Parts: sequence; structure tokens; C-alpha cells
Amino acid sequence: MTSSNEILVSLVTFVSSCFMIFGGAIPYLPQYLQIQKERSAEGFSLKVCLVLITANILRIAFWFGKFYETPLLIQSILMILVMIGMLELCLRIKSQSNMQPSTMRRFLDMDMSCFWLWDSFLDYLQCIGAMIGVVGVITYMCIGNSVFVETIGTLSLMTESTLALPQFIKNYNSHSTKGMSVKMVLLWFLGDSFKTLYFLTRESPLQFLLCGTTQTLIDMLILYQVVFYDNIKD
Repeated sequence: MTSSNEILVSLVTFVSSCFMIFGGAIPYLPQYLQIQKERSAEGFSLKVCLVLITANILRIAFWFGKFYETPLLIQSILMILVMIGMLELCLRIKSQSNMQPSTMRRFLDMDMSCFWLWDSFLDYLQCIGAMIGVVGVITYMCIGNSVFVETIGTLSLMTESTLALPQFIKNYNSHSTKGMSVKMVLLWFLGDSFKTLYFLTRESPLQFLLCGTTQTLIDMLILYQVVFYDNIKD
């Protein structure tokens, strides 16, 4: 009987770990497919990609100072790759439209008014590379400082907790959720709810639990926007 229970626990743990690794990436599949189908990325906020890339770079750096569960580390690496994929699609769709600006905005121009508003996918890759380099060097120099390690972990979770905020703001400013995948937000909500419970039951660091709770609340606000703006339209 004990052996059967151990097998069941191991199976549940394995499934939970797989969900943690891939669950964060799944919500972006409906949005990716919708952008491809409509040939427009206007309804999706690219700042969602910025928030997730920043948060996961910081989370990976945090791992070097304070080891946490391997599935969470793998999830961070995967999420950075997924966000790069989303950026590539959005910039490719934009380049194929008739909305190309007369003057290209570039990362190397160092114009903060154009930050994360560049016109070329390469500029985003350069920025991501610079972020990884800066965080990597600082982490290498300060890895032995426990205050630094805890700070970078907290910053990672605080940043990630706002991942849906750019989408909420974009919807609010445009008074519409057109172009945004409702399935993506529903999956955000389900994933964040599961993640919060996972952090609670696995006794993960407090930062992770606060992150999951904040994300779930913002997801609920965006779902409210979907209903609210649809009612206005009607």
C-alpha cells in the first residue's frame, strides 16, 4: 500500500512539475495563432514580453544565489524563448504591413522615449542580450551577498506579478479588447490560480506566493474588461 502511495505521489509531482514548466507558455499559443490569422498584433501589448523577459532573467540570476526547484528554472528559460518568439511574430507582421515609419527607431540610438518601441526584431534581441549581460555581470560580482540575492529574487517576483498590467493598460487606453485573445487571459487566470496553490502547497519562498496572488487579481480585472467593453459595444 505504501509503495502504491509513493508511486501516486511521484506521478502527481511529475505532472505538477511538467505543468509548471509548460503551463506558463501555453496561454500565448491562442494569441500567437490569433495574430497569425488576423495579420495584426495591434491588440497585444509588447510590454507583456518586456515584463516576462525581465522577470525571468532576474529569476534565473536569483537561482545562482539561492537554489529553488528545477522546474521553475526550466520554466524561466522557456518563457524567455517564448517571448522572443512572440516578439518575432509581432515585428514580422508589422514589417509586412503598410505602416512602416519613415525613420526607423533603433535600440542603439539610446533614445529612452522609444524604448521597447523599436521597428526591428534585431533591436529587441540586442536589448535582451544587453539585459542578460548586465544582470549576469552584477550577479557574478555580488553573488556572495545575501542581501543582493534576496533583493534580486524580490525584484523578479515583483516584476512578474505585473505581467498582465501592460495588457490591462492597453485595453483601458483603447477602450477595447479587440485583437487580444480572451483564451490567453482565461489561461493566464487558470495558470496563475494553479501556480499560487502550487507555491502554497510546496512551501516555495514567500515572494513566489505574493507574485501568483497579484497576477491572479490582475487577470480577473482584464476578464472584467472583456465583459465591460463588450457591453459598451452592444
